[in-house]
Amino acid sequence: METTSSSRVGVQPAEAPAPAAAPAAPAAQPQPASAETAAAPQQPEPAQPEPAQPEEAATPVRAARRTAEGYLRATFPWYGLDGAFSGPRWLMQVGTGADGTVEHGSTGHGDEPSARGELATGEKERFAVVVTVASNPLRRSSDGTGVLEATSVSSAAWLAGSGLLAYSWPGQMDHTLRDDWLDQQTEAAWELADDLAGPDWSTLSLPVDGEPTPFHYRESEFGWVLAGSTKDGVHLGAYGRGMSAYGLGFSVIADLAAYA
Repeated sequence: METTSSSRVGVQPAEAPAPAAAPAAPAAQPQPASAETAAAPQQPEPAQPEPAQPEEAATPVRAARRTAEGYLRATFPWYGLDGAFSGPRWLMQVGTGADGTVEHGSTGHGDEPSARGELATGEKERFAVVVTVASNPLRRSSDGTGVLEATSVSSAAWLAGSGLLAYSWPGQMDHTLRDDWLDQQTEAAWELADDLAGPDWSTLSLPVDGEPTPFHYRESEFGWVLAGSTKDGVHLGAYGRGMSAYGLGFSVIADLAAYA
């Protein structure tokens, strides 16, 4: 989908110079009439693609503000990379329960990844996404008739693992097969998240609000995934590609404006 979006953006600038080619023909036609030549510079003015740019630029800003509203409804602190990271930051989306309560959400750092990223195109993407999951011992089912399993570090690990898969697309795979592949890999990610003590995971210590914190960590051909808990009562997951997880640190987001 992002390939289609990029194509549209590319088409708009390509169409804009077309009106500028039209005045060139009348200007070369009449050599005696200098008045028409003088009038020619006025023709490019009606073709004004510039006003469209502020409108397009305003749309993402409004979308970001709407997204931030979901984050502001959360009753738990959001986490992101700490101040040692100086690159771009951006909001992603929040997840809610059956009653509309915000249960988890993600914040992005670095390049915004695309589904057809470097695995398929060879283009290098460097990003890290931090997933914050509220510690919730009791969650209602969507139909309101029962309760769901409490959130845990495994919840953060699964959200991080499935999130990484959403931005992974093996280069040799056809578009029509990707849905089946994604379902299969997502199920595998859940099984891995349910066995954090298994051989597929190692232990990695990273700073959280300046304090060393243990995380479960694993790598794959698609990138890396980690998960742990904080003293603030939330579970943290993270995934990324092109950025080493070993040098990362996490901290509470003091101001969402840095992301919006």
